[in-house]
Amino acid sequence: MTGRVDELFERLRSKIEQGGRQYDMDKLEQAYLLASRAHEGQKRISGEPYIVHPLSAAIILVEYGMDTDTVAAALLHDVVEDTEITLDQIRREFGPEIALLVDGVTKLGRIPFSSRERQQAENVRKMLLAMAQDVRVIIVKLADRLHNMRTLECKSEDKKRITALETMEVYAPIAHRLGINSIKEELEDLSLHYLDPVACNEIENQLALRKEERTQFLDSIIRRITNRLDEEHIKAQIDGRVKSLYGIYRKAYIQNRGFDEIYDVYAVRIIVDTVFECYNILGIIHDMMKPIPHRFKDYISTPKQNMYQSLHTTVIGKEGIPFEVQIRTWDMHYTAEYGVAAHWKYKIGISGKGKDSLEDKLVWIRQLLESQKESDDVEDIIKSIKSDIAPEEVFAFTPKGDVINLPMGSTMIDFAYAIHTQVGNKMVGAKVNGKIVPLDYKVQTGAIVEIITSQNKEGGPSRDWLNIVRTSEARNKIRSWFKKERREENIAEGKAALEKEFHRNQIHLPEEDKESFISSIAARQKYNSTDDFYAAIGYGGVSLQKIMPRVKDDFLKAYRSRPADLLQAARPKRPPKASSGVIVEGLEGCLVKFARCCNPVPGDDIIGFITRGFGVSIHKKDCPNVVGSQDNADKSDRWVKTSWASTVKETFKTTIEIIGSDRQGILADVSIALSNMHVPIHTLIAKELKNEQSSIQVTIGIGDLNQLNFIIGNLKNIPGVNIIRRTSQ
Repeated sequence: MTGRVDELFERLRSKIEQGGRQYDMDKLEQAYLLASRAHEGQKRISGEPYIVHPLSAAIILVEYGMDTDTVAAALLHDVVEDTEITLDQIRREFGPEIALLVDGVTKLGRIPFSSRERQQAENVRKMLLAMAQDVRVIIVKLADRLHNMRTLECKSEDKKRITALETMEVYAPIAHRLGINSIKEELEDLSLHYLDPVACNEIENQLALRKEERTQFLDSIIRRITNRLDEEHIKAQIDGRVKSLYGIYRKAYIQNRGFDEIYDVYAVRIIVDTVFECYNILGIIHDMMKPIPHRFKDYISTPKQNMYQSLHTTVIGKEGIPFEVQIRTWDMHYTAEYGVAAHWKYKIGISGKGKDSLEDKLVWIRQLLESQKESDDVEDIIKSIKSDIAPEEVFAFTPKGDVINLPMGSTMIDFAYAIHTQVGNKMVGAKVNGKIVPLDYKVQTGAIVEIITSQNKEGGPSRDWLNIVRTSEARNKIRSWFKKERREENIAEGKAALEKEFHRNQIHLPEEDKESFISSIAARQKYNSTDDFYAAIGYGGVSLQKIMPRVKDDFLKAYRSRPADLLQAARPKRPPKASSGVIVEGLEGCLVKFARCCNPVPGDDIIGFITRGFGVSIHKKDCPNVVGSQDNADKSDRWVKTSWASTVKETFKTTIEIIGSDRQGILADVSIALSNMHVPIHTLIAKELKNEQSSIQVTIGIGDLNQLNFIIGNLKNIPGVNIIRRTSQ
């Protein structure tokens, strides 16, 4: 194993030499020797010496061009947490900057917490506080997490799921917000392998099946664009790419779209020297190929919050396959790939324009921490990361032309609070492009939004807004207003809400015991009085849903030996509820998605697979993925019985392939027949086969298997149709 460690250190040294940057090798060797001695005898779960992990994290950071202190911190990042080395010793030997970086990455593992979720939230909060002082803290942590995800296979199934879910919910969004796209995509793809292996295999199989076709298609497009740009005397680098696994997964499974409905599976990236050339090439691309309406985005004039700049347009060429074209300058490319790390790697200052410095780009960290202070629940910081630092963003304009960026799904209320707290508090209405809209109207990219306010001093937000807003910033500002302005009202609201929850959970307390019982709950939640506790419930600072399981346990322990009239009998069992037309045995209200590998429809024999964090995936029982996975000991216990609900109102997509003679008019006959049967057509692709045969793949919407059989029966009557079969496409 010593050879492996020496090999890694030499690889680190080689990467440094190849990068051409100046590093303090004496400091790095000193950090390596201290870490090596401190971790001596410690092993990873894989059996490798522990020092392999910090060395690998350091190599990742050198690849991203980070400076000496950051690489040294990566080598030392676990010594305080896992060995006898103290932070004071790090500070004495390496200085305050490296000590800050190591401390920021060190978890609060030795402090007892009430739950794993609370510990996770406190660790993230500690990391963000250090990150607000030095952004390199999170870059070290991302390198640490990336190597852990690359070597996650050695852990238990439960640890894999927990680590992958935390990575997907916390670290990938942070990497996105920092603009480090390459780390973000790799973290998402690695996490998906453990959270939904069946879907991941489906996507990989689809990509493998189309590899030759994809290569030929992208090569052809690149060749055509290159020739045209040569004619225009424009120098550019042109690359082809395929959307990431998780990018395809989000659209195919979460948005329930077919593989052929994802317009940006294929993409061509064009990199040039100037912004002028970007817009010039955009015109050339639109002259060469037909642009798809509403698929153009100008992130150069309106950059994303994570500093990303590029022109995006989706076009369709003579092959009939839509693809995305991204056009950017080299500086934009470095920022897109490396995000804030480009500040060190390429010395481009992220923006380099006036006051628009690196610090300005990291204001969101302080905003996130400030908004979290308004909440009494530390776990809200994790919710904020999930909701606010979302990959999908929209941007709209104020009437003065200011750009407001928000997560997709944000409402008019979110927009108002993003402008200013008082604008949100005084909001009474909103206009979009000059027309009055409801407060829950979703912000659309490019819209001009005008917030209508009232100067009435008695006005303020409504409690109902808490159920409408999308961002934690708006939610916390609404809570803060009620916390400060409506204490008596909050107490009354809190009492009523607690009574309602008590009744719902069959908690019936004798009047003489009620005050002391509620006082004990308030004390456990760190409130000085029951009124403070009621007020916190009223303004939303306490989640009753979260604390009620513990409250019910306390009630049962205290009153189990009391007369039976104090304990109501449990409510009779209700019949199981269906989710999306499917009943999952033993689970109610779970997220259900239909596997794209077999596209089950009502009438098919079905089975469910419990994914890691993304609900239950429904398959046909004879699906090849089911047969193969049920024999796998690690996955066999995740298959659950499912059945169709007695009444299914949903419409299901399914794809059929029609093989027939290559005669003129057969495509029109198929389209007319489907139209006469009032069958919605989602996609329709025709291609020529050998021996004068043709193939028509059509994705349609149906209600059940009987309707599908009826449709197939009618299509077989079309002259020239020989074979009709269901497919997974």
